[in-house]
Amino acid sequence: ILAAQQVKATFFMLGSSARQYPEVVKRAASEGHEIGSHSNVHNNLRSMAPDAIKTDIHEADKSIYLAGGKLPKILRPPYGAINSQGAQVIDKAIIQWNIDSRDWELRNTPLIVQHVLQTVQPGSIILMHDIYEPTAQAAEVLIPELTARGYQLVTVSELASFRGGIQPGHKYSQFR
Repeated sequence: ILAAQQVKATFFMLGSSARQYPEVVKRAASEGHEIGSHSNVHNNLRSMAPDAIKTDIHEADKSIYLAGGKLPKILRPPYGAINSQGAQVIDKAIIQWNIDSRDWELRNTPLIVQHVLQTVQPGSIILMHDIYEPTAQAAEVLIPELTARGYQLVTVSELASFRGGIQPGHKYSQFR
């Protein structure tokens, strides 16, 4: 869908998934998508000790690097859960979102599309999950509709570069 629409996206990947499906990471990277970390096994980082967080993210980074050839520079913590102490030991920009497509809950293409279109605004970071078929179907509708409405769809780092870039340890949920 992304290739057909000539759109690049940011994929936040688990280290465990990168180990299980290295060809997916390699393909996404080779197609020019941004690969960020989503931790190693989807633990709630807020409930982990700093050393455990550091180990978890290091393992994820290693797996993503081995599969895709690039070290992730950004992290989307599972559940959006991270505290300031955890953010400091990660040494990556922490990416949140300001629009949750609620695809994980809705699992309904028209409702996902409606929710995103009602809430999108310039600089938005839209959270979507690539593991649900209705999400893929929603992307097929959303990409041309958002483009027709004047939005430029870019990776998180590209979006950040329009607004001065990103800094390790800082949290971002939108760029205005």
